[in-house]
Amino acid sequence: MADRQRNARTAASRAVTRPHTRDVWDAGVRGFHWLLVLAVAAAGLTGFFGARNSLGIHLIAGTVIAALIGFRLVWGVLGGGYARFSSFLFAPTIIISYARGLLRGTARRYLGHNPLGGLMVFALLAVLTLIVVSGVITLGGQDKQGPLAFVTPFAVGWFVRGIHKLLALMLVAMVAAHLAGVLYESRHEHENLTSAMLTGRKRDEPGVVAPVAQGSWRLASILLLLGGAGIAAGTAGLAARPALGVPTAPLDAAYARECSACHMTYHPSLMPASSWEAILANLDHHFGEDASLDPAIIDHLRAYLTANAAERWDTLPAVKFRQSIDPKDSIRITATSFWRRMHHGIPEATFANRLVGGRSNCSACHSDAVSASFAPQNIEIPEELQ
Repeated sequence: MADRQRNARTAASRAVTRPHTRDVWDAGVRGFHWLLVLAVAAAGLTGFFGARNSLGIHLIAGTVIAALIGFRLVWGVLGGGYARFSSFLFAPTIIISYARGLLRGTARRYLGHNPLGGLMVFALLAVLTLIVVSGVITLGGQDKQGPLAFVTPFAVGWFVRGIHKLLALMLVAMVAAHLAGVLYESRHEHENLTSAMLTGRKRDEPGVVAPVAQGSWRLASILLLLGGAGIAAGTAGLAARPALGVPTAPLDAAYARECSACHMTYHPSLMPASSWEAILANLDHHFGEDASLDPAIIDHLRAYLTANAAERWDTLPAVKFRQSIDPKDSIRITATSFWRRMHHGIPEATFANRLVGGRSNCSACHSDAVSASFAPQNIEIPEELQ
């Protein structure tokens, strides 16, 4: 009997000391939150610190972010009570009043997003959307890939690239502010908000009125499947269109034959017409070799190279090589400031590697060098076995 009474008192004591909790964050919100954390981290690490050939991972992360934004927009209308935008869409006066109360230590507690937290959610979704859009434009103009490559000039992609970077830095600042807010609110309300986002439950309080809307997973799933399939099909269709200003015709047979006899075949778009003219005018002293050709063949090559020189195309290599050509050494791609900048940090031993064979052998590391695409994903530096 004494044991029963003691156990009853212990249970009652635990009931008093253990706060009641309530389901606040549904599975949709929690899944969105943690998947977004992983995707943003992957995109940030590859974007700020990754090598050029990490673009593939960056694009996967960006695609996941875009899909998560789409899900959150749908779930913000069809999700559970605390997931719906209407539950944390506060008037400016309420946001200001809450901020003042926070400074005075008199701010009321919200089970869901408080006014500042709700504002941060909308701001993050807006900035993430702009990052995704600017990333797609940059990809289309700079790298000639993706659904907008067929319509985006290089100059536009290069300009938007700067905006993309600024937005990424803004996102970093917003994430830092968000983490600071979570830490402050966790201490102020004596509740682990990180744990709450894992379990979905928060401490309940008498008199708190909870939104009553239930999440409509079935309708949300249908909308996401239909919308996702439509967007995926449309994106694939647009991405399949020829990119703006990118050469697609095969190399001239005579040019490919004469070039490949001694070295890799350099695409005409890699140098301006003046550089090709300088090369043709001095074939008897072609990088220490006599590469003289029949005048008729030279005339044919001159016409082909002039018609397909860097001025004719809108790719990153074409634009940057013609802009950075060295007037004192106009016939060497490796003498351009752009080539030096892109290969900065690569040790001499790499170029001396017998599998590379020197600075001029682009094909050793770029599998698409002959087509002049130079996609970042196609960069692989061969390592000589010791």
